[in-house]
Amino acid sequence: MSAPPLTIVVGAGISGLACAYALKKSGQNVLLLESSARPGGIIQSVQEDGFLFELGPQSFSSTPELADFCDALRLTADVLEAPHGAPRYVLIDRTLVHVPLSPAFLTSGFLSWGTKFSFLRDVLGKTSPPDTEESVAAFVRRKFSPQLLDRLVAPFVSGIYAGDPEQLSLRAAFPKLYDAEKSAGSVIRGLLKSRAKTGQQTGTRPRTRSGLVSFEAGNEALVKALANAVGPALRCDVKICEVHQADGKFRLNAHTSSGPEEFSCERLVLATPTAAAGKILQTIAPAATAALNQISYASLAVVSLAYQRKNVSHSLNGFGLLAPRSSRMRTLGSVWNSSLFPGRAPQGHVLLTNFIGGATDPDAATLAPDELVALVHREIAPILKLAGDPATSYVTRYSTAIPQYNLGHLERLKTIHTSVAAIPGLRLVGNYWKGPSIGACVEHALAVAEELRIG
Repeated sequence: MSAPPLTIVVGAGISGLACAYALKKSGQNVLLLESSARPGGIIQSVQEDGFLFELGPQSFSSTPELADFCDALRLTADVLEAPHGAPRYVLIDRTLVHVPLSPAFLTSGFLSWGTKFSFLRDVLGKTSPPDTEESVAAFVRRKFSPQLLDRLVAPFVSGIYAGDPEQLSLRAAFPKLYDAEKSAGSVIRGLLKSRAKTGQQTGTRPRTRSGLVSFEAGNEALVKALANAVGPALRCDVKICEVHQADGKFRLNAHTSSGPEEFSCERLVLATPTAAAGKILQTIAPAATAALNQISYASLAVVSLAYQRKNVSHSLNGFGLLAPRSSRMRTLGSVWNSSLFPGRAPQGHVLLTNFIGGATDPDAATLAPDELVALVHREIAPILKLAGDPATSYVTRYSTAIPQYNLGHLERLKTIHTSVAAIPGLRLVGNYWKGPSIGACVEHALAVAEELRIG
């Protein structure tokens, strides 16, 4: 029996790692190439002086696929689950207001009666999405109210995409909301119907955890476990410059730590950011390159600040806070790591990870680290009643942090898909396809691996 064809996966972020792992586990011949010195992309955990700093995602939502990964990689015992019902806060008029993640938020005082009535109008009425593509902001104003957009939706969008709701496409970024209105004439009725249908389909599946989780050693534990499982099939410090096709194979020209090198394979998966994928494909799929280059990214700075607990008067009982743009703060939000998971800060200290920049403030991520620390501290100190300066800090700046699912994104993806589909054996995965979350990236990567396995 001949050996299975070689699949080269370019890019060892979470998408590339998950795809390569699934291919190898199913008996496929795979090689995973990463341009940097380490796998994992922005998923990185740093332990320093008793603190555990997450340089990228602070936690992730558990999914069936991720639960299976943890079982297969023997990580289940290391999973930490954030407290269920940990309060989320939104900054309104310089005051932190608890936002219940349930229908109970309709009784909260941070929404006017007009906004609350808009929910009743949606439940009892019937509407249809417009024929033209609609932004998230336009959708919320049309269906509900400008107040809901400012106080809840826009901060929520910042927390997921670091994006601008005036530019984000509803169908691309939040397809369930679009589908709910289109199918039921009501967002709320449509979501309830979809949830009931999903519950019926998955009701027999055992689920050990739900909600937000991480690992004792941080989120990078998942990256390290996947990299170990891929083993010697993973090579770092290999930068692919261009790809050609000849004799039914892909020829990859690369720069490696030991000099120029050429790789050859029958099947190719690109799991890189869009700019890198576009550069690699410019010779064999120019239409895909053009569309990939049109996908923009939000810049972001991750500013972790630690304080002595005695200098923080706020209880920090909760997940963290989001700051609407109307609050005039440049800080988008704050995650209270030491309140969510043990081992994030030494005894007598707390750790808060803050985010600044995004699509609505692109210049923020260009500030020097000490400027960012001073700015964020100055903004959150009166809110959390901080009496002293940070005990320590850790700043990471990303010029291209999160892909933006802006208006026209679905058309761009359609162009990319059509161009790539014309080339047998070529696939693309990444956080610009199905969503930027770890769970969405893994689910898409597994689907692509399955396509290659059976195809």
